[in-house]
Amino acid sequence: MNEQFRSIVEHTSLPYDKRSVDPYTRARVLLMIAIENNAVMMKHRLARATDDDALKKHLAIVRRAESLQHQAVSSLIPADETPLETAIGLEQMVVDLTADLAQNEADDYFKQALDFALLEDLDHLFRFSLMYRMVEGGDAGWLTRDRTPIVAGRPTSAQHRHPVDELRPHFDLDEVPLRTLMNHLTIVSAEQEKMLFYKSSIRAYPEELTRRLFGEIAMVEEQHLSQYEDLGDPHTTPMELLVLMELNEAYNYFSAFKGESDPAIRTLWSELMEQELEHFHLAVALMERIEGRDAHELLGDAMIPSLIELKPNIGYIEALLSTQVNLQPFDGEFIPESRLPADWPSFSFRERMNSRGSPADEVEKRRPRERIRRPA
Repeated sequence: MNEQFRSIVEHTSLPYDKRSVDPYTRARVLLMIAIENNAVMMKHRLARATDDDALKKHLAIVRRAESLQHQAVSSLIPADETPLETAIGLEQMVVDLTADLAQNEADDYFKQALDFALLEDLDHLFRFSLMYRMVEGGDAGWLTRDRTPIVAGRPTSAQHRHPVDELRPHFDLDEVPLRTLMNHLTIVSAEQEKMLFYKSSIRAYPEELTRRLFGEIAMVEEQHLSQYEDLGDPHTTPMELLVLMELNEAYNYFSAFKGESDPAIRTLWSELMEQELEHFHLAVALMERIEGRDAHELLGDAMIPSLIELKPNIGYIEALLSTQVNLQPFDGEFIPESRLPADWPSFSFRERMNSRGSPADEVEKRRPRERIRRPA
């Protein structure tokens, strides 16, 4: 662990060039910011809930190292990348991330939840792209390199649901494969990051419609976060969560390393992966000491059969658009909106939220005459 603390200067990275960066390099940067941010916040929550001095010491040391990791990754974003450009990068990342997780998910219900939210994040990418053209004169297809479709998904104005309609039945820790546990931690981190970023970006723009659009989509991301965190097993112990999260960080860094094309950033992913492996081994030892459990009881052989791969998923997304765009959640299922009961709580909630108009709808009404480019 001591080797992970270096000169403060060495914990700040040189930023990428937003004009030439591969969009999936940007996506990996944004995903790893999310992973590290969630890990640090989780360790703060654990520290507030324990009086075990050894555990507090462990959390303090590892949390400081991961805070520096977060700094190293966050500083890769250049100063001239605007919040709208980052928002487009975040939505591209989550759309293609969610498609990858869904196609590698063994739990049918969790897969359905991923597919459901994917079409909403697709619509967020579309709305932010329209706003980017209006406010900054930019073409989102240039940022995404046309690898992710920029098309309307489930309309954002139809995504406003009553909080109780975001509740989901959870999977059981002992009954799902390790990849499912990794998928869950990864998507929770990504959706949390988007929610926090959009809330903080409201103040970045003086134009009222832009501010309102960030606020509207931030609220939907809070809904997504509620859905995903509710899917996790609430009986997971703090030590189990610590071990799984450290494994998830190493897993994500290794996935990023294997897919990265930028040599300098690929080296950073490798270095941070090695640091996370040390955190993982320390967490395993801590779980064995505090809970008296062998890590094999939780992890089995600790083999995850596939990596997270950020790549175009145009065919998969088009198939979802043709079959699932009209779904909504009800009583633990996702069903066509036409089959929902008249007293579905989200009907009146949606009407209240949209009573003075939806910023996302307004953005589409004002859309520029130039057509947003779509992937070939």
